[in-house]
Amino acid sequence: MAGVKISNDSVHWEFCGGFLVREDFVMTAAHCNGRIMTVIVGAHDATIHKPTTQFIPVLQSFPHPEFNGDTFHNDIMLLKLKNKAKLNIAVKPIALPQSKDLVKAKQVCSVAGWGDFDNGKFSKILREADLEVQENKLCSRIYLHYNDAIQLCVGNPRHPQTTRKGDSGGPLVCNGVAQGIISYGYNITSMGVYTRITSFVPWIARVMNAP
Repeated sequence: MAGVKISNDSVHWEFCGGFLVREDFVMTAAHCNGRIMTVIVGAHDATIHKPTTQFIPVLQSFPHPEFNGDTFHNDIMLLKLKNKAKLNIAVKPIALPQSKDLVKAKQVCSVAGWGDFDNGKFSKILREADLEVQENKLCSRIYLHYNDAIQLCVGNPRHPQTTRKGDSGGPLVCNGVAQGIISYGYNITSMGVYTRITSFVPWIARVMNAP
């Protein structure tokens, strides 16, 4: 798990989630892009700097070239780190899926983040929750631009919204594999839209393996 600090003016900072996919790359949502970016890995309490905590500047961001800020289609971004993350007990890359490694409805997966509470303050402690992958029709009824070819419908119809502002970009982890990226959702529903990582495997490979 990674935190991503974002700013366009070095004064007003925003926060997103992300996750380490290689020592020199973090994956997050494309709408989390900014001019100045720093990645935090190895942290549990965001206010306490432990020996495992690393702050690494972002050398270059690679938002998907077809990201649409109106529909949130292709909401995926890779961040090339200025320095490689030092792997330890608290810092490890997570596996990415293959193109045909699809998750199914009712599969239980986990999400994590430092997203805000109802009072607008971000959580100091990394929080985790288990959620179910839902039938695509549930999100199609709620979200006008939902596209099941590139997105996943995730949540729990019986519980209030789980992911919040600041959680965007965090991973949906199913059986130890990052299958989705938290993209967006409405406060009126527990159903959230996640970027489907399997749909972008060729693009991910091109970016990460570029000379």
